[in-house]
Amino acid sequence: MIEINKTPPKPFLKWAGGKRWLTQGNFNVFPADFNTYIEPFLGGGAVYFHLQPENAILSDLNNELISTYKAIKENQELVVKHLKKHHSNHSKEYYYKVRSEKPRSIFTRAARMLYLNRACWNGLYRVNLKGEFNVPIGTKTNILFDIDNFKITSSSLKNATLLSNDFEETVNLAGPDDFVFVDPPYTVKHNCNGFIKYNESLFSWKDQIRLRNAIDRAVTRGAKVLLLNAAHQSIVDLYDGFNQITLSRKNALSGDSRYRGRYEELAIICGYNI
Repeated sequence: MIEINKTPPKPFLKWAGGKRWLTQGNFNVFPADFNTYIEPFLGGGAVYFHLQPENAILSDLNNELISTYKAIKENQELVVKHLKKHHSNHSKEYYYKVRSEKPRSIFTRAARMLYLNRACWNGLYRVNLKGEFNVPIGTKTNILFDIDNFKITSSSLKNATLLSNDFEETVNLAGPDDFVFVDPPYTVKHNCNGFIKYNESLFSWKDQIRLRNAIDRAVTRGAKVLLLNAAHQSIVDLYDGFNQITLSRKNALSGDSRYRGRYEELAIICGYNI
């Protein structure tokens, strides 16, 4: 049985496609109980921090992201120490200086990622073909937030195994009564907006099919799975035969005002009832 902490830690990163809206709304979509919590597309970790499971496997292909989680888990005081320096020195010139640097230690790299995430445009994570972070500076002036509590965040990660894996490897770890929360980059067979089109280079339609097959195998092994994806006919067809419900959310990330407003997302629920 899971017990949601009355004051769970807040996600410390802003992440494109993050699921804070799912944890803050009246969405009764999570299983009442499970064994190990497994998340193959960790991102900002909103659902993990919301549920606070006793045991977890948290994974993402973004090694820089997982390294940041590991650093906070291991020594959040040292990460915060370096982050405070970034906060004190923040300026346009300083931002681009830090953006061009490659710190060596896991703790200085974590502080750099936190700083860039909070100071860049809209918390977007994007790299060029050389793997270099290239998002321009945003309008935020505060790098440290009132809601920050890295001590609680570090404690909440103590029973979590952190992996930098391909999603299929992580989903393959799911066994009977484990809960797999799957939140992949949204792509559809016929891209319909700029954000989804951008993700096509990160997560192709072939990846969507590979993910569906991995989920199918996990459910066969007795796992409980919740997948969120674009409410698009191609996704509906891809998961034909699975339990599907539609959720409504608000999107404010797009740089184009035409793509802001209320959007529907598809929830695929397997192995449990809500």
